[in-house]
Amino acid sequence: MPVRSANASWSGDIKGQGSVSVESGLFKDVNFSVAKRFGDEPGTNPEELLGAAHAACFSMALSLGLAGAGFPVTSVKTADKVHIDKVGDGFTITKIEVSVEAVVPNIDNAKFQEIAEGTKKGCPVSRALAGVEFVLTATLK
Repeated sequence: MPVRSANASWSGDIKGQGSVSVESGLFKDVNFSVAKRFGDEPGTNPEELLGAAHAACFSMALSLGLAGAGFPVTSVKTADKVHIDKVGDGFTITKIEVSVEAVVPNIDNAKFQEIAEGTKKGCPVSRALAGVEFVLTATLK
């Protein structure tokens, strides 16, 4: 199986700044900082990147699960909201709200919810984040 890579660097103390790049070259040396992570300064941050990775994985895994159950998928759109909160002396990703909308002909809502719940537990990025609370809202259109 393939191994994917990304890298990040940081300069200075906590008020410094860093950059992040991905192997594919889709983005290279994108800046991030505490102000971008905890404030209103535009730019990326680890939670946003984590949300993007999970939303992409969840969409793919849900499509696979639906098709595997005999329900061809027209579309799946997933949005993640990643919560980071002060816990004790540090910060912790405490919850990820996953909102998914799918267009899937010939499936009833109960079966769709069953497959979506299975995806919440089974998508590879969900499993990697098993210590985080996931709140799923799945909408069949």
